[in-house]
Amino acid sequence: MTVTGEKKASPMASIGPRLASASGAVRSSAPARWVVGTGWPRTLDGLRAAWRVIGPVLTTVSGFGWAVLAFSLVFLFVGLEFGWREFLVIGCVGLAAVVIAIGFALGRSAYAVRLDLATERVVVGERAVGRITVSNTSQRTLLPARIELPVGASLAGFPLPRLAPGQEHDDLFGIPTNRRQVITVGPVRSVRGDPLGLMRRELRWTDAVDLFVHPRTVRLEGSASGFIKDLEGLASRDLSNNDVSFHALREYVPGDDRRYIHWKTTARTGTLMVRQFEETRRSHLAIALSTNTADYGSDDEFELAVSACGSLGIQALMEERDVTVMVQGATLHSETGRRLLDDLSAIEEEEKRETIVQLSKVAGQTVPDASVAVLLFGGPVTPTQLQAASVHLPLGVRVVGVSCQPGTEPMRRQIGDMTLLTIGDLGQLPAALRRVNN
Repeated sequence: MTVTGEKKASPMASIGPRLASASGAVRSSAPARWVVGTGWPRTLDGLRAAWRVIGPVLTTVSGFGWAVLAFSLVFLFVGLEFGWREFLVIGCVGLAAVVIAIGFALGRSAYAVRLDLATERVVVGERAVGRITVSNTSQRTLLPARIELPVGASLAGFPLPRLAPGQEHDDLFGIPTNRRQVITVGPVRSVRGDPLGLMRRELRWTDAVDLFVHPRTVRLEGSASGFIKDLEGLASRDLSNNDVSFHALREYVPGDDRRYIHWKTTARTGTLMVRQFEETRRSHLAIALSTNTADYGSDDEFELAVSACGSLGIQALMEERDVTVMVQGATLHSETGRRLLDDLSAIEEEEKRETIVQLSKVAGQTVPDASVAVLLFGGPVTPTQLQAASVHLPLGVRVVGVSCQPGTEPMRRQIGDMTLLTIGDLGQLPAALRRVNN
């Protein structure tokens, strides 16, 4: 038997090609990895990495720069296509301007920038002052640039001269505070670019700072937190076995505190008698300031109401009273006078469905233990609305309404259980409150 060099194929080897031909494709590991989705994430990661490098360069070109570049390319194409030399000249000049503008945006900026405000809280009408300090922290001279400072909706610009290594440059600025608001100052950014505005490179150096323009307030004399004269609280009709305000004597029952036994009456009657007290509650002032545009006839009325609200809240906090200040849809921070005035600086009039009546209802539900509730509003609020508003407040709560109408004479009248004060100026508020006390 002769032996040849050929190997006999196994049965499984012959089955393999048939299975491969039946399926129509031979499996491989590399395409499988692409199918399951590992290829696209790698591509996207590469694109993101490329954009991190190219993106800042492309954003340096301003909108005007892109327009000049596009028109220059169009003029070059038309000039080459039709042989018009004038178009070629215009296209070359445009491209040259773009290339020259790139030189103005090149280079690193090594600045140390500091933004300082003399104070972050001022009263309406006071001038806020700040300073920008820029120093060169590099070992080389930095070319002139421009410093921009956003102040609210406006923008302030300062020219930055050529700075030698270690040199500093200061710029002082003032911020007008004609109205109550919260002004965002900053961030400070340096701008480098060409005179034509084709390139604009911005670098941010500081964070933004909030400047609070507080409303005007006035010092109130006497007890302004609810016109309550006793420091221990106002007596209620609820009885208690341990309090300050004495009510009556009653017979001793097991469990009563022996310290409150009235021994003289016990000796006279022969029966143990104990003192009974009226529950007292700490003075709690609830202030409801309407921010609905329909409750005011002008912006001056609203500003007067905000100032009156701030004056009442600050005085109550100075007297260490509990204060709750509410507007439609929110409760302001009243832990300290600073936080209260900060919140009052940010509130604005809005068109809302909730009137002073709904606000009074929310105040009664939110502060049921209030001793005095003050409602602040403008001239358009009618006596019918005020009477409906006072109904929603709990019984026993002293209700005072303050109608703010600039230019009117102070007046006091009674509408149901509510004492209505009309003031035409913030300076009239202390005298009006004294009339309520009297």
